Amino acid sequence: MGLIFIIISISIVWVASLWKIFFSHSKPTFLNEGTPLHKKNVLLVVAHPDDESMFFSPTINYLTSKGHNLYLLCLSIGNADGMGSSRKDELYRACVVHKIQLQQVNVLDHPELQDGFGQVWNHGLVAQIIEEEVYSHVIDVIITFDSYGVSGHCNHGDVHYGQVPA
Repeated sequence: MGLIFIIISISIVWVASLWKIFFSHSKPTFLNEGTPLHKKNVLLVVAHPDDESMFFSPTINYLTSKGHNLYLLCLSIGNADGMGSSRKDELYRACVVHKIQLQQVNVLDHPELQDGFGQVWNHGLVAQIIEEEVYSHVIDVIITFDSYGVSGHCNHGDVHYGQVPA
């Protein structure tokens, strides 16, 4: 009797899932209206060159394919290993591949925002820099790391906390 109940329950869930897949008319709404009148100015904020490709490629591809104006703010050149200049150049090349307009890319080399696991960034400074970008480009949406920073890198988390209102 118990086995029959489990089989019936699984069948109901399976049929409900198929119904939702094939007959649901709802569409995703995240920045879905990419028509010329509904384009959004989106700011992607990352900590280091390569973050845009490693963690945000699908997001970038979606936004650019829908015609949104994507701005990229990279808060450091990623110079922890002395390769900052090369990494910055690689970021610009990646932006060409991702179809991000180069004039909409801003890579900083601020003395207080240097790459490194032991380099905790001032959240107030990060917030100030992001705020300046938001106002200068009339940004509608900001996308960045969660509080864990995806990979646990403290600079990624600092970017997140730089956006939390005081």
